[in-house]
Amino acid sequence: MTPPLKFTDTETDLLARTADALSAYLGKPVLAEVIDDQEAGFEWALFAIPLIPDEPLEDRQRVQVGGPGARFLGNLGGLTPDPSEPLECELLWAIQLSALEGARYIKVDSDGEEAAWADTLADVLPFALTRPSSEDDASSYEDEDEDDEDDLLPTRH
Repeated sequence: MTPPLKFTDTETDLLARTADALSAYLGKPVLAEVIDDQEAGFEWALFAIPLIPDEPLEDRQRVQVGGPGARFLGNLGGLTPDPSEPLECELLWAIQLSALEGARYIKVDSDGEEAAWADTLADVLPFALTRPSSEDDASSYEDEDEDDEDDLLPTRH
């Protein structure tokens, strides 16, 4: 059975955290929006940086983000866009869902070219975002720290 070509809640959470991390890393707001391409039958998520008015575009790819019914992810880099007006942005890249075996996710670069594909979303993102999945995982980190402290204590012979 082919998985649905819609992002799960877990996937949209990871995409949102990626946009927020990119905003912090770049020092600019990075907007992420999920778009449902009903004609093609799949969703995709784009990542873009709002353009400064009258900023020269040069070789950068331009895209409109937002507008009525927009499905933004993350905290929008601190911006509060008008839901009725799309924003002119520079496209960074996009993630397209796919029914191809071994390639649920296809990363598309700013030129519209397929740049990477994988069955795991984290494999096509710019960096890994993980958090402990349970208290047991968190306590294992604490145990490791305690062991490291013991290694630093002098031993008596």
